[in-house]
Amino acid sequence: MSSPLRQRFLDAMSRVAATVNVVTTDGSSGLFGVTVSAMASVSADAEHPILLVCVNKSSVSAEPIRNNGVFCVNILRDDQSYISDRFAGRDGASGAGKFNNIKWTAGKTGAPRVDDCLVAFDCRVLSIEIMESHYVIFGTVVDVSMDRVGAPLIYSNRSYGTPLYLRSLPERDVSLETLKLGVFHTLGPYVLPRVLERLVGDGRSIDLRIIEGDQRLISENFKSGGIEAALIYDWDLGADIEKVRLSAFNPYALVSERHALASAGAARLAELAAEPLILLDAPPSGEFFLSLFRERGLEPTVRYRTSSMEMVRGMVGHGLGYSILVTQPATDRTYDGQPIKVVRLTDDIPPRHLVLAWRRDRPKNRIVENLLASCRAVFR
Repeated sequence: MSSPLRQRFLDAMSRVAATVNVVTTDGSSGLFGVTVSAMASVSADAEHPILLVCVNKSSVSAEPIRNNGVFCVNILRDDQSYISDRFAGRDGASGAGKFNNIKWTAGKTGAPRVDDCLVAFDCRVLSIEIMESHYVIFGTVVDVSMDRVGAPLIYSNRSYGTPLYLRSLPERDVSLETLKLGVFHTLGPYVLPRVLERLVGDGRSIDLRIIEGDQRLISENFKSGGIEAALIYDWDLGADIEKVRLSAFNPYALVSERHALASAGAARLAELAAEPLILLDAPPSGEFFLSLFRERGLEPTVRYRTSSMEMVRGMVGHGLGYSILVTQPATDRTYDGQPIKVVRLTDDIPPRHLVLAWRRDRPKNRIVENLLASCRAVFR
């Protein structure tokens, strides 16, 4: 029932910061999970600690949690809002489908634990109280996982965020500029050192905090405020991101020096499709490389997948297959010294653009302006 007091209560609660938690369960009633913000410690003094979560009775996960008798509370890191959205049903996934493409492990109770979440509490259902529209589920904690160090994802003012850790004023060096910079993982070693050399060349001191990762991780940190700017490819950044193009890169094939195409120096995708492909499979790179073939009616033969660029280069160097890449390091040797060759693709493929990006609702501050000037100087 709606009332002025209820709406004021909801508006007021929206300003309260809470961790974002995914409650999962598995058992005779199936594999389910749901995103909740209402989670709290009850007591650490019993034989097993006790916590509670509140789950709406209308949630499809509510009854399975009751029937399975077990659940896991996964506290998400500040770069995992995509997991929150998935289990909140915002991408259309449902039931066990919510677990697709998310790494998880069965805990001691059998309830799924997200592998790289901040903290996970594996619980058995102790009791359940019905409070109006919600089940208040009390659980005894069987096991606790704290494998990762990081900051929690928080939800407040109806949006995601991350904690801001403040240093005491006497410790703060006001002359030191702070920059939280996201860098696409394959671009970082190739681009960032040159830019930083230019940026600090005039004696400027910078407290630089670098977050390297794939497109998804960088995007999540933009949402949560974990980064102020990013050096990244211009791939589906969204309307809320402002960007400046810095340079263009053309996709190419990478082969072993022993490969038949190594001496040719050029090839068409059709010549490569039947050979084993070592796919750089980090979002969105993997889908992009596969799309180059599929747009031409070809289906590549994917032999291996890895999210590491150097692993791709190493496997190519040992003759395990070829790869399609965009970033081109200056060296023609792998980590272990194997010779590799770049082969130009003669297909009509638009270049990929490196950009400096920042949030449209947060205008560039002085350090980001200086970073942009350094980027332009390096890539002009």
